[in-house]
Amino acid sequence: MKFWKKEKDCCSWDGVTCNTKTGKVVALDLSNSWLQGPLYSNSSLFKLHGLRRINLSFNNFSFSTIPSEFSQLSRLTHLNLSYSMFSGHIPSEISFLTHLVSLSLSSFLNYDASSLLHLGRVDFANLIQNMTNLRHLRLCQVDILSSVPESLANLSFLTTLSLAGCNLHGKFPENVFPLQKLEAINVPCNYHLTGFLPEFQPSNSLREVNLDYTNFSGELPITIGNLNSLTQLALRECNFVGSPPFSIWNLSQLTYLDLSSNHFSGHVLPSTLGNLSKLTILLLESCQLSGELPSSLGNLTQLESLSLYNNSFSGQIPSFLGNLTKLKDLYLFVNSFSGQIPTSFGKLSELSILNLADNNLDGVIPSCLFTLPSLKKLFLASNQFSGPLKIENISSTQLETLNLNANKLEGRIPWMMFKLANLTHVGLENNNLSGTVEFSNFCKLSKLQFLFLSSNSLTTTTASTASELPKFRTLFLSSCNIGEFPEFLKTQDQLKALSLSWNKIESEIPNWFWALGKSLEFIDLTGNKLHGSFTFPPLFTSISYFFISQNNLTGIIPPSLRKWTGLEVLDMSKNHFSGTIPRWLGSSLEILNLQGNNFNGSIPLEIFTYGSMHNTLRVLDLSHNQFQGRVPQSLINCNKLQVLNLGHNQIYDTFPFWLQSLPELQVLVLRSNKFFGPIWHPIKYFGFANLGTIDISFNHFDGSLPSEYFRNWDYMSKALDGNKSDMIYFGHYEEMSNYVVRYPYSMSVMNKGSEMELRKTLKIFMSIDISNNKFDGEIPSNIGKLHSLIMLNLSSNNFSGIIPSSFGNLSELESLDLSRNKLSGRIPQQLANLTFLEYLNLSHNTLEGPVPQGTQLDTFSYSSFEGNPGLCGSQLPKKCENTDTPIPFLRKDDEEESENGFTWKVVAMGYGCGFVVATVIGHVTLSRRSSWLWRSFVGRYFYRLW
Repeated sequence: MKFWKKEKDCCSWDGVTCNTKTGKVVALDLSNSWLQGPLYSNSSLFKLHGLRRINLSFNNFSFSTIPSEFSQLSRLTHLNLSYSMFSGHIPSEISFLTHLVSLSLSSFLNYDASSLLHLGRVDFANLIQNMTNLRHLRLCQVDILSSVPESLANLSFLTTLSLAGCNLHGKFPENVFPLQKLEAINVPCNYHLTGFLPEFQPSNSLREVNLDYTNFSGELPITIGNLNSLTQLALRECNFVGSPPFSIWNLSQLTYLDLSSNHFSGHVLPSTLGNLSKLTILLLESCQLSGELPSSLGNLTQLESLSLYNNSFSGQIPSFLGNLTKLKDLYLFVNSFSGQIPTSFGKLSELSILNLADNNLDGVIPSCLFTLPSLKKLFLASNQFSGPLKIENISSTQLETLNLNANKLEGRIPWMMFKLANLTHVGLENNNLSGTVEFSNFCKLSKLQFLFLSSNSLTTTTASTASELPKFRTLFLSSCNIGEFPEFLKTQDQLKALSLSWNKIESEIPNWFWALGKSLEFIDLTGNKLHGSFTFPPLFTSISYFFISQNNLTGIIPPSLRKWTGLEVLDMSKNHFSGTIPRWLGSSLEILNLQGNNFNGSIPLEIFTYGSMHNTLRVLDLSHNQFQGRVPQSLINCNKLQVLNLGHNQIYDTFPFWLQSLPELQVLVLRSNKFFGPIWHPIKYFGFANLGTIDISFNHFDGSLPSEYFRNWDYMSKALDGNKSDMIYFGHYEEMSNYVVRYPYSMSVMNKGSEMELRKTLKIFMSIDISNNKFDGEIPSNIGKLHSLIMLNLSSNNFSGIIPSSFGNLSELESLDLSRNKLSGRIPQQLANLTFLEYLNLSHNTLEGPVPQGTQLDTFSYSSFEGNPGLCGSQLPKKCENTDTPIPFLRKDDEEESENGFTWKVVAMGYGCGFVVATVIGHVTLSRRSSWLWRSFVGRYFYRLW
């Protein structure tokens, strides 16, 4: 508008179009014109009654409302106010513009609801009802918050529909898709919008379909192959199932295809993939794809972005990928590729990002990757690369990110790495690198901000030129043989994350350390030999994660900690802290771990009602201290609590029945205290629906366990199927801007007769330990319904009666201890079904009869059965008189009848070859299980870094 001159005819001004006959202004295009300030209702704009087109997009109208006076421009056919900082309710008078052919009111994505445009359900319906001539309707990021009217299908001239991020819900009208002139339908990021794709006719005109991040579901119709004009298909993170029809690979006009993160199954990439020769972007992430990549993939020579991460592709990375010379982004991480990186990758001159992390690739990292002229980000973490890191003939001057974490690299850090002057991120953690790292070398990398050297065999030396080092934001130097606090840290005033854990620092924390800067968010000093009385400095108001466990620190929790208002994770475990817990502790904590100290007194009620802690606390571990008194009932406010560990204290209380109302509680440990009384209540009982681990051993609980007690323990009852939700371990996992905060909570449990520590596997380690109490009565048969149970310990109580035959249903059980009770009768034959059972202790009861022979039970020694004078068997001193006699059916009073009326009976059968088969199957099953656990829990942490 700066070229508008009053002395010139306005029809000659930029952006102004006039009718050549009447001279009246008919079109006004002021898009991208730097307009600022509110648009008022008295603007002279609304006097231009001859206007047919208005474009005011990409300006700044200061979040003013859209004036209703637009309705006075009754001849308008095109109205575009998109991305111009309007807010508030869209005036209903807009619907009076019945001649509109194009309406664009889209907004920028903004998380502040007060700055959004709003359109009510009624107004949305009126727009559609009145504007029957609409061809283009764009309302992206307009907060509609309603369903899509069925009348949308009446807009027979509609060619473009864009309703991204509108908070739409309900079912999308299927009869919109067949509109004859519809070319583009874009409704992504409407997370509660449901719908199905209809059958498509050959006459369909669709060119673009974007349903990303919606709740569309069902199978993709075979007739999707009729969309011959389709150039873009985006179905990311919907709920589609089945296998994508092969007809989809015949859409030869496609340039963009994204089927990522659905629930497809049994699908392998076909050779017809090569028909999509115009594809520039192919995204098939998290699609459960497997097998080797088809050679036809090499025909997609127009590809610029290829992402196949988080699938199960195997075999070697094919060399024909090196022929895709237009590739800029290649993501193959989180798969099962093996072998070496093909040298043909040296031809990918346009490649900017290469991510092959988390595969099984091996060999030496090819030096040709460092000669790629456009490469900016290289991710090779979590593979099996070995040998020295060779960086020679550097021509990749653009390289910014080098992530080689979690491999088997050896030797020294090559000096040529310090010539990659644009590096901002270097990740060399968890390798076998050795030698001395001169920190002065990092002075050459002036742009370096993120450095990860942890867990190698490196020795670091303090730089004499500390002031010339780059300003680090993240510095991880865990397990680097550091013997003192590095002096160069004194000048690092921009640090946000620092790890010096598992080093050999044996001193007090120096005063200058607390002056590093107020922006520090993460400190990890775990596993050193720090000593002295510890005082939390009041400076760090921004600290969110503080780990100082496994040192020799003393003192109390100081009042200065109260000023750390943003603290989310606090781990002071395994030190020598003492005193009581302050009543003000933890207004924002998600994890509080004080285990293994000398804290005493009662647990104050106030810490679970102070501030907002009841909304955030997920893990509380106060075990191995000297706490007394009762369990504070204010814990009931912690409705997100997943882990409660109060074991090994001096707590004197009855069983806290009210914990059953915590909806997410999954681990409960009250072990080795002074609890007493029954653990069930006929009125208050309603069950631990999500409980996976309970340990109340070594207390004074008594009474019987009625069969109803375990009826609603649903989490233990479900079958363990290896879903990702089962793999998540307890603790804290958060992806920060350039590093991952991992705090996997661990705890010790008694398993298979010995103590073991569980970390990542804790969430699927289903266990019940009520040993060393005074329980009596019969063992409830309902325990046999807890199908995912891995460890069951009922030892050292006063249980009587028989061993329930329903225990044969505990198919995941690895450890069973029923010793030192008053159990009688025979050992149920059904225990032979427990093919994972590795530990069995039935000693010191009054069991009788033969130990079932030719079964899994044959593998257990005399110690598993001793103290039962009535038992006989090959591993016992008392041999059975007639081993050839078939095993009899159980007596009627020995049978356990389940709730559905099914009665277990032992059928006489030969176990000769059965034992061989069971042994082979057991070995294969256990091997498969070990492999499954390894692949499920081995770290997949670095591929998302940076």
